[in-house]
Amino acid sequence: MDLQTCLQKLEYVGVLNFATVGEDGSPQIRNISAIHYEKDGLYFFTARGKDFCRQLLGDGRVQILGYTKYKEMIRLSGRAYPVEDDMQDEWIDTIFAEQPYLINVYPGDTRKIGIVFAIKDAEIEYFNLGVNPIFRETYSMGNVTKSVKGYHITEKCIGCGTCKKHCPQKCIKEGTPFHIEQEHCLHCGSCMEHCPVQAVIRRKE
Repeated sequence: MDLQTCLQKLEYVGVLNFATVGEDGSPQIRNISAIHYEKDGLYFFTARGKDFCRQLLGDGRVQILGYTKYKEMIRLSGRAYPVEDDMQDEWIDTIFAEQPYLINVYPGDTRKIGIVFAIKDAEIEYFNLGVNPIFRETYSMGNVTKSVKGYHITEKCIGCGTCKKHCPQKCIKEGTPFHIEQEHCLHCGSCMEHCPVQAVIRRKE
């Protein structure tokens, strides 16, 4: 798995969930399919009068989620920005050519109410629940530093094996200290809750 494969899988999914935060702080989510993919990012169309557009113009942060029939979750977290004014028509035409149904939604010149945003800097998380053990990985697109998630077993470990016993994915291996195979970890926290000496901590700590 790699970044380009993740983007291709999102394209295959087609309709993606886009999440933003409303002006009142409430979560907002909607389905978007008017999307064009490039190797270095993605471009999407919406109308300027929509709350979605105002949220993007005001803050820019957006999270996108796709889920494949193979139980693969792909989550993109990044910041969207409007493409340059002199490129708007070109990107709108590109998206409409790839998504013919849009002509029925915005016939003729009514498409000019639209605006195209781009996301080129983002973190993409891949999480496959359809394999055993599960598999996860995180990729950077553009100028983004990957965030740290999950759990770590510290030097306080006494080697009792309690964490290994309670791991649903059996991804904890013996050692001094025991260690977690991060690519197979659910991030469920069972190891931390059951450790008798508090040797397990969150990685970001």
